[in-house]
Parts: sequence; structure tokens; C-alpha cells
Amino acid sequence: MATAAARMSATSNTSASPWRFQDFDHCDPRRCSGKKLARLGLIQDLRVGHRFRGLVLSPKGKQIVSPSDREIVLQGGLAVVECSWARLDDVPFGKIASPHERLLPYLVATNPTNYGKPWRLNCVEALAAAFYLTGFDAYAERLLSGFGWGSAFWNVNRAFLERYKTCTTSDDMTAMQMAILEESEADYAESRRERDDTEPDDLLVANPNHADPLLDSGTDECSEPD
Repeated sequence: MATAAARMSATSNTSASPWRFQDFDHCDPRRCSGKKLARLGLIQDLRVGHRFRGLVLSPKGKQIVSPSDREIVLQGGLAVVECSWARLDDVPFGKIASPHERLLPYLVATNPTNYGKPWRLNCVEALAAAFYLTGFDAYAERLLSGFGWGSAFWNVNRAFLERYKTCTTSDDMTAMQMAILEESEADYAESRRERDDTEPDDLLVANPNHADPLLDSGTDECSEPD
């Protein structure tokens, strides 16, 4: 698990924002986006148990982050609980001291480990998503620019993010997420139907190992010996 935080400046000057990071060694150091942000000087340590007044992205959150959270991020900063998806039970969520825990909405990962998988965002994607949703696009782009694949996150999720940005409250975000999920399911079902319509049904295709019964009726000239 790791916790990363970005404290905002009133002027939204990215160079003025100290960002923090704490590592619990769940992740492969070569793949951990939080460690890379630390190496790039874009994030600093946030001690677990330290009182954090900003917004924390956590799987234990009860509300989805929304544009209405902008002031919380502006005044208190932004943090993310980064941990292995396989080791959530090992995370001491009770020690994350923040009154503003939030979930992220439906988005698709573009990091090399989980590319194309919904929900499976890594540290930098989670931070960038929250910055986009709260109107701090410059912060999101600066974080993503440190990764060769970073631009793919916006390209893949742009339609979702732009729709989420039209929301105001967490309830609005929940309703928008449900609409997006329903549309995605409908699109998937339609694509399956179209594929089924264009692909022949194997059960209706003649078995080439069997002789045509119409040609074989009344004669055994082409039949193989027993």
C-alpha cells in the first residue's frame, strides 16, 4: 500500500505543490507508479496515521469523488491509497485519518499491468482522474506526463471524464456512472448479437467428415469399407 498526497496552491501553480508518498512495498518497485513519481520529485511521503484534511481516494470510501470536492482538494490536498489489488485485506484502512474518503467512478486502466481493465487504476491514474474530476487538469497532465503511456489515460477515458465533469454532486456522479455502465452493457450485448449474426452457427455447418446424405442415398459407391 502507498499513500500519496498533493497539496494544492490557490493559484493552481503545479510547481508550488508538494506531493507526498508512503510506500508499504506491496508493489514491484519497477512497476510502482508511486515510486516513479517519488523519483521524479512529484510526490513526497505521507505518514499513515497522520491527520490529513484533504481528500483521500480509498476503496473504503462511501461517495464518489465529484466536482463539488474541488474546494476540499484546493484547501487540503489530494491523497490516494495505493495498494495491491490482491492484498486489500492487508491495508490498515482504519489508520487513514481523513474525513473525506472518496471512491473513483468507472474508468478504464491504461497502465501496462492492467491495460484495458475497468476499475484497475494505479496510483498515478487515480490521482490524475481525481484532478480531472475536480477541475485541476494541469495537475493531472503533469503527473501523467512522466509515463510513456500516460497520454493514453485521457484518450481512453475522455468520453467518460467529460460526462462526469458535467455532474455537480456525488449523487450526480453515481447516476452518471450507472448510465455509463448500462450503456456499456447494451453496447456489448449489441456487438455480440452482430457478431453472432455474421458468424455461421457451427451446428448448422455440414460435417466434412460425413458424406452428403442426398448424394449417398441409394448407392454405396463412395462409402468406405468397414
